[in-house]
Amino acid sequence: ARLIHERSRRSNGPFVAMGCGAISKELAASELFGHEKGAFTGALNRKTGQFEMSEGGTLFLDEVTNLPHEIQTLLLRVLQQKTMRSLGSNKEKDIDVRIVAASNEKISEAISLGKFREDLYHRLNEFQIEVLPLRKRKDDIIFFSNNFLSGICKELHKETLDFDDEVKEALIDYPWPGNVRDRKS
Repeated sequence: ARLIHERSRRSNGPFVAMGCGAISKELAASELFGHEKGAFTGALNRKTGQFEMSEGGTLFLDEVTNLPHEIQTLLLRVLQQKTMRSLGSNKEKDIDVRIVAASNEKISEAISLGKFREDLYHRLNEFQIEVLPLRKRKDDIIFFSNNFLSGICKELHKETLDFDDEVKEALIDYPWPGNVRDRKS
């Protein structure tokens, strides 16, 4: 998502990433659209939402299938109207934001389970990039491993090391069930 942003005409605008799985159902609307002072109990100040923060740039919605259904409905409306309203406001604001959405779930399955709105999927799905799991891209394993090792060596101010052939073989043979994020190894 960041690379798409950096190589686009929007690269001078902000890049804002939001982990949709990390926010509660109660806070999702406020996170995306912001809120006005007094919009709800505890709203002591105005809060700028992710849409406003990414104006003129890119908003990356990671794990978009985790958004609550009500928020999906609001998101669909924003994408169709190109306007939004923060919680507690009666004023619509025009928005100019590119949305990049990602999910580790097959969205077609989430739709069939009633977990994700099909109309929102079609609105978001102008084009798709499918990234195969690491276990199906064996050639990338050593590249990533070397990249991580190099970064660690640099961070620790050590000379850059290399993996023994035996270690490389073990890395390639490992099934990588959690892709690069796999911490069981």
